Amino acid sequence: MGNPLFQRKNIEQAVQDASDESHGPSLERVLSVKDLTFFGLAAIVGAGIFSTIGKATFAGGPAVSLLFIFVAIACVFTALSYAQFASTVPVSGSAYTYAYVTFGEVFAWIIGWALVLEYAVSNIVVAISWSEYFVTMLENVFRIHWPRWLAIDAFTAGKAFDDVLAASTAGTLAELPSHTLQLAKVYESAPVIGGIKVLMNLPAAIITVLITWLIYIGIKESRNVSNLLVYIKLGIVIFVILGGVFYVDTANWTPFAPNGTQGVMLSVAAVFFSFIGFDAISTTAEETKNPQRDLPRAMIYALIVTTVLYVLITLVLTGMVNYKELGVNDPLAFVFEKIGMNWMAGVISVSAVIAISSALLAFQVAQPRIWMVMSRDGLLPKVFGDIHPKYKTPWFSTIVTGVLVAVPAMFLNMEFVIDLTAVGTLFAFILVCGGILYMDHTGLSQQAKFRVPYINGKFLILPLLAVGLYIVYTQVGPEYLNFKVHPLYGIFWLTWAVLGILAFRYNFSLFPVIGILVNLYLMAELGTSNWTMFLIWLVIGMVIYGLYGYRNSKLR
Repeated sequence: MGNPLFQRKNIEQAVQDASDESHGPSLERVLSVKDLTFFGLAAIVGAGIFSTIGKATFAGGPAVSLLFIFVAIACVFTALSYAQFASTVPVSGSAYTYAYVTFGEVFAWIIGWALVLEYAVSNIVVAISWSEYFVTMLENVFRIHWPRWLAIDAFTAGKAFDDVLAASTAGTLAELPSHTLQLAKVYESAPVIGGIKVLMNLPAAIITVLITWLIYIGIKESRNVSNLLVYIKLGIVIFVILGGVFYVDTANWTPFAPNGTQGVMLSVAAVFFSFIGFDAISTTAEETKNPQRDLPRAMIYALIVTTVLYVLITLVLTGMVNYKELGVNDPLAFVFEKIGMNWMAGVISVSAVIAISSALLAFQVAQPRIWMVMSRDGLLPKVFGDIHPKYKTPWFSTIVTGVLVAVPAMFLNMEFVIDLTAVGTLFAFILVCGGILYMDHTGLSQQAKFRVPYINGKFLILPLLAVGLYIVYTQVGPEYLNFKVHPLYGIFWLTWAVLGILAFRYNFSLFPVIGILVNLYLMAELGTSNWTMFLIWLVIGMVIYGLYGYRNSKLR
């Protein structure tokens, strides 16, 4: 039997569990490859295109357009791994199920727990971001003033108030940003109940409740709304590109990389997170008409469309104004205000609200389906897997996801949540890429209808490590090779060396190894505090697994 913690579910069993009628009504297979592609675009093209691009180009200049291409190629290595799994195990569990059939139950639980960070917890950030754009849109477009104390959390406003008091005492009030002064006034004027300042982000909770209700009543309804939102936001993004291209001054593209390669690479982590979301497609496997054919196609199509849009937007922005002016949170609105087209700022505010709404919908669809599959395996209570007899959706998991996002979104600070989500996503990506190496080694890849293209990494991975070490030593700085100074980079280089040795022995495929290394590098970029928070999150998850999941697993 072996260690029960590492018992694996075979592929046939995973597929059979998905179609087992003893679980109750099945999900409805209604999604086509177009629906899946749009679902991927809904998840990927969110707030990033309205904010991340500005900060990235400010650091790297017009050359960041090439960084988007580079990062998209890097994402493809992970997307290909997801695509192979999706064609082999067409089940809604995504990376959770993929880990179950390769590494065993305990790793499956760890991934399932980490995916809560990627989908449910990260949606708290999305909801808060939506609220910011929504309030701005009301004021700038419709001249409606939403009460600010109902659109901010108490921690953020309270900190601004404390900063103003400290600056007033020190005589440095003039040095504070205007945004801080505004938040301090909001805190000061907020109503008081029982001696406590009342501040909450009500729009974030309202949009989450509305999206949750839509997902609850059916995948068809969710698909139709998602597709409509994607059509609208793609139309607006293309409109912005076509409208801005006439104001491009090619002189702004010189120098193309003003801060060199190092300046461009400063934004690699932020740019990578602009692409996250393609994996959410795999959570709809049991609602897809032909999952083994359509899931791989949709992932690649969504990445291609997104990359083209990001590159064009970057070139237009850096052509319209000098890159030094783009270090703002709303670069698209900023550049059009700069050239006197203030009405476009209103259009962009509306498009941002639409874009973020569709991203919220996509992730809110994904999380309940992960819990549904975990419930089938006995790792969560049975009610998490219950399918509504009328709406054909995992009703209880959907409601729990809605509560888990809506309530914290009203009261939490966005920066705190962002720190908690990033490492979990990348960790899931690493295990999926590693799972392909396991499938290749054990012959399971022969069952895949789509396979990651095989290039033998035996004589490539260690030489590439030598080249990487040389470039870092000569171009970046030898301190990045000092494990005591940068322990996370030390883990990265050590992992690369181990993978190189294993590749020489077992003929590892090159693409999944690159996927592992890209994601691990980005984890190193996030810093030790994020790793610490992620480890605490895993410890909490393992306690829950020990108290319930291990005892109730269907494999026992």
